[in-house]
This record gives sequence, C-alpha cells and structure tokens, in this order.
Amino acid sequence: MNIGILSTGTYLPANRMTAEEISDRSNIPLAIVKEKMGIQEKPVPGVHDHTVQMGIWAAQKAIEKAGIDPKTIDVIIYIGEEHKEYPLWTAAIKMQEELGACNAWAFDVQLRCGTAIMAMKVAKSLMLADESIQTILLAGGYRNSDFIDYENERTRFMFNLGAGGAAMILQKNLQENVVLEAEIITDGSFSEDVVVPVGGTKQPLTPELLAQGAYRLDVLDPEGMKMRLEEKSLSNFIKVVRTSLAKSGYSEQDLRYIAMLHMKRSAHDYVLETLGLSEDQSIYLERYGHIGQLDQILSLELALAQHKVRQGDVLSFVSAGIGYAWGAITIKWGKVEEDENSK
Repeated sequence: MNIGILSTGTYLPANRMTAEEISDRSNIPLAIVKEKMGIQEKPVPGVHDHTVQMGIWAAQKAIEKAGIDPKTIDVIIYIGEEHKEYPLWTAAIKMQEELGACNAWAFDVQLRCGTAIMAMKVAKSLMLADESIQTILLAGGYRNSDFIDYENERTRFMFNLGAGGAAMILQKNLQENVVLEAEIITDGSFSEDVVVPVGGTKQPLTPELLAQGAYRLDVLDPEGMKMRLEEKSLSNFIKVVRTSLAKSGYSEQDLRYIAMLHMKRSAHDYVLETLGLSEDQSIYLERYGHIGQLDQILSLELALAQHKVRQGDVLSFVSAGIGYAWGAITIKWGKVEEDENSK
C-alpha cells in the first residue's frame, strides 16, 4: 500500500533581514556571515506573521494545489514550533477550524527541526494502521528567530533562524511521490545544551529576567556541546540518510536529490561530497536561512520549480534538531511503475 505526497505549500514573510544587518548586530565580519555561515538574507516575521497563521496560509496553498475539499482531510498534524500565538495551545485544532476540515481530528507533534520528517513517519504509520484514514495534512509555522540575541556569541550558529510556514498533504493509495522508509536517531546527552533558560517551571519568567534579555535561546555548555557534536553530528547525519535509503531498497548511488536544512556552507558541502552528489542535486538555502523543520518542504518546492527533481528520482529529506535528533526519509518521486508497487 503506497502513501504518497499529494501536494505541498509554503508561505514566506515579505520582510527580510540581510547579511549586512546580521553583521552589524553581531559584530561578525560580513564575509564570514555570507561565506562561512552561508546567509545572504532570511525571511523574518511581519506584524501579522504569527506562527500558526503562517502554517494555515501554507496549508491553504497545499489544499488549493491538491484540488481537494478540506472536509475530506481525516487528520491534521501540526509540525510547527511551540513558540506560537498562545502557550499551552493545541495548534492543529485551530488549523482544523480555520481550514474548514470539520471531519478531521487533530494533534501536535514536536522534535524541533526534525519534526516534519518524524511526522511523515507518524502519518504513514497511522494510515497503514487505520483503514479509515485516507488523507493527512501536515502543517506548521516557525519564527524562533524571535529568541535570538545577536550579541550572544554562544548562539551564533542559530543566527540563520528565519520565519515561514509549510504544509504537506499525504494520501493513501496515491500512486505517485511515494513516501518510503525513515530513520531517526536521538541522543539525550545533548538534551539540555540549548534551551531558553527562563520561562519554565525551573525559573519562571519575571519582569526582571525579561528586562535582562534572559528569555532568549542560549547554550549552557558551548565547549562541551561543540566537542560532542564534532564527534557525532555529521556522521549521524550521513548515517540516517544511508539507513533510510537502505530500508527503502536503495543506496546512495540511487539518490538524485537531497533536501537539507540550512547549515554552514562547509557542512552542506561535506554532506554532498560524502554522498557523491553535485551542487545541482540540492539547494543551499542561503537566501532563506533556517526555517526549522520546514526547510525540507521549502527545498522540495524550490527544486521542483527549478526542475532539479524529475519523474523517477529518489529523494532524501534530512534534518537535525536541537536535543539532539537526526532524521531522514526517502521518497520516490513521480508516478509509480507497475513493478515498484511491491517495494
């Protein structure tokens, strides 16, 4: 039984922060921002660009592109961030209401920047396990750039955080754009390395802490985190891609396009070289920055618009998220041939 991608949608705010602005605010030389960090510009939220609302706008595009009635959606999974319009709020239920998906049931999932890949695995499992579920919408928004202090050197690897929304509609028995197997790794040794140190039960938010700028992302053990990441991060990144491909019946020699999160240019190039891919087999998101777990959907849409993905191509979505999590999922793009239904 195939589970396929029926459509996708993205929303990007009109506002942009340029490399020059990041350089001015952080005192990092412009050449480093552009060349090493790989940021030319990134979308940042305008006054109406709230997290869940951006996901709703993206979902509306995906629904329109698919040509389906929202009432035929069986499940909605919110894949955006927890920093949203209200705390302690189930965003997927708000999406259900705004989209007119009155016959769906809805819930939120979270694995930081690995959420979309994890949610695709969850959605596929739901459809395989429950014969009543035919169509699932994944959608969410992201604006964690609100939590960045550009004067905090410890968080410079997150200066690429941007804003936007993205959505994907998956459908059972769709004979195209087939979602194959995923591989996910989590490592709890990183679980408290990157946090917003105040605002939770350990240290509730106060006016004084807010005035001090403490309600921002921070790195509690920068040297330890750097050392541990150097040992594991890129190797796990490659591992999940290779394992996902192998579980799907393919190898890296079959891979034609890889949709990656935005990261520093040297890491992006390393992944391509290690997997034997050319620059043309991915898109470096230097004009978008890192829109969290939504980067892979954005990358796919850009690749389709630029004719980098064609009928029969094997694709990989891959990401890494604070926590730390690494995940990849394999997709066979285009119409399914008769002899491939058994894969």
